[in-house]
Amino acid sequence: MSNHTPAAVLPTTTAPVILITGAARRVGAAIAVALHDAGARVVLHARQSLTEAEALAQSLNAARPESAGVVGADLLDTAAIDPLIAQAVAKFGRLDGLICNASSFFPTPIGSIDEAAWHDLVGSNFKAPLFLAQAAAPYLRASSGAIVNITDIHAERPLAGYPLYVAAKGGLLTLTRALAVELAPAVRVNAVAPGPILWPEDGQFPASEREAIVQHTLLKRAGTPEDIARTVRFLMLDAPYITGQVINVDGGRSAHLAT
Repeated sequence: MSNHTPAAVLPTTTAPVILITGAARRVGAAIAVALHDAGARVVLHARQSLTEAEALAQSLNAARPESAGVVGADLLDTAAIDPLIAQAVAKFGRLDGLICNASSFFPTPIGSIDEAAWHDLVGSNFKAPLFLAQAAAPYLRASSGAIVNITDIHAERPLAGYPLYVAAKGGLLTLTRALAVELAPAVRVNAVAPGPILWPEDGQFPASEREAIVQHTLLKRAGTPEDIARTVRFLMLDAPYITGQVINVDGGRSAHLAT
């Protein structure tokens, strides 16, 4: 997509259209807001949080009419992905960007891994982004668009107790680079790897573990969803000569993280 004209002044009919998976809440919602603030039209994907996605779209459309839409799908169902992309394209007649943000995250110590965990973690973090990219590729080629995958700093430095999750994110990291090769030169593909941004809502990390993680960052603080959103916005809208790269947004944690 062109970067010669600021997105905020683009006419609605030419503003880029970007699909964000898992966009109803948390980091996904922040990404959607940041891209919308930059002038993009956004298609918000949700599975269980459709009510929140509809509310977010309503607020975005109130700020700028006909600028946001919602699509629902279970990304673990591969058969639902082609129709999802078709619905996203139908919202505004084109597709310029894909943000693969939707993700499951839970521990799987060795000895506890079963098919259900495999299906969920590999399905959401690796398989779905692959099939989403494949389905979106023809539209993104036509628009000279871009893909941004949300990986994790632990894709390269595994987190103890989470072998299946980090392996799936490692697959997504490699997939990002492979897709950059496969889809060049028309489509750019990059990734953003968060560090400590938002803690899981199910209490996986006690307060003491959270504090230890934060103290291990060079900036001595947790990040925010907006930190991720700003980086995604940069890669999607303002980085025409960047592809096949991963940007760690982690307060410097990975700079001296041994494992």
